Amino acid sequence: MAIDLFTIGKITVHGYGLMIGLGFLAAVLLGTYRAKIRGLSPDHFINMAIFVLLFGFLGGKLLFLIVYFQEFLADPRGALGTEGFVVYGGILTGILSIVIYCKVKKISVMTYLDLFSPSVAINQGIGRIGCFMAGCCYGRETNGPFGVVFPEGCLAPAGVKLLPTQLFSAAGMLLIALGLIIYARKAKYRLCVTGWYLLSYSIGRFIIEIFRNDPRGNVGILSTSQFISILLFVISVGLLVFAYRKKTPVEFPVPFTSADYVKTGKEKS
Repeated sequence: MAIDLFTIGKITVHGYGLMIGLGFLAAVLLGTYRAKIRGLSPDHFINMAIFVLLFGFLGGKLLFLIVYFQEFLADPRGALGTEGFVVYGGILTGILSIVIYCKVKKISVMTYLDLFSPSVAINQGIGRIGCFMAGCCYGRETNGPFGVVFPEGCLAPAGVKLLPTQLFSAAGMLLIALGLIIYARKAKYRLCVTGWYLLSYSIGRFIIEIFRNDPRGNVGILSTSQFISILLFVISVGLLVFAYRKKTPVEFPVPFTSADYVKTGKEKS
């Protein structure tokens, strides 16, 4: 675990940034592969992934500044320059960017939200490994067998045995991604994959917040993320009820390539 991995000339490779980049790459590779076998345009997926990355970054930063508004008022330049982000802000603006893109391109919002969900989970899982390397998002002190002592130079307190909540989150998100990939193969209705992603993430995030001990905002006795998790849980349940009642069918996967998309000018589902 280290904030800086190595330096080549004037370029320093940071562990957190490297894992975020690897997570994004894994998400794109998974998404484009699944797009092809479902008769969707990989080009659309890649375009949306870029928008999700950009707007997700802005959304995560914006929510961070809202949560730490007092610190922002006290030191605006310092708050803007910090590496802090709130994942929920990125999820919300990421979903919004997908919806807008699909509306502009006149393609199915529900289909692409379902396509994106496993990829987002993969990205989050690998990204949390980056959190572990940087020492952010750390857990409570512990004397148990799972405790980790962070070295000097990390964002976590050094020399203290802490719960590696970053790795717990990473493992949970990768399991969620695997579950979504398997479920998506047999899902009958659109938006179900998205609903189960949001539901499982909201539950997992609420639980992991209990064991975290890094400074973060709160709403009453709940952390900000726990409060949002409750709202997201309610929304995801409503989304699943809507999906199962509306019963918009998921079409069976068919072989498809981006070259076919260019040739026909349309999608097969």
